[in-house]
Amino acid sequence: MSTSLLLAVPSNNPGGIEADRSDHFGHCDVFTLVQLRDGAVEKVYTVSNQEHGAGGCMVPVQFLKDQGVQAIVVGGIGARPMQGFAEVGIDVYFADRNSFKDVKSVVDGMVGNKFPLIRPDQACQGHGNCH
Repeated sequence: MSTSLLLAVPSNNPGGIEADRSDHFGHCDVFTLVQLRDGAVEKVYTVSNQEHGAGGCMVPVQFLKDQGVQAIVVGGIGARPMQGFAEVGIDVYFADRNSFKDVKSVVDGMVGNKFPLIRPDQACQGHGNCH
């Protein structure tokens, strides 16, 4: 039985497998989407982040859900988007920004099962404790 996962990695322009990770998923330039099948990269493409507007940080959450994303890897996340990802069924994984600086290293880490799921109590509280 094959396993498939659509992974989102917040990225700096222009995105792609060689791109640097963005420090903030909600304000990243693009999301690099990586389709993994049985631990191998099947497809890589990018989608531009959406303007926050009236929905605030929930806009990118819904946008990624609409793209079919099943998991995202971040270096930190606020409580509200963390809750939003839980509500739409997207798993949120933590990868240290200093150890995993680009999309390729994140993908390799994800395939190698190196990242823990972020628990709600690990979400940023909006007091600058995430950077």
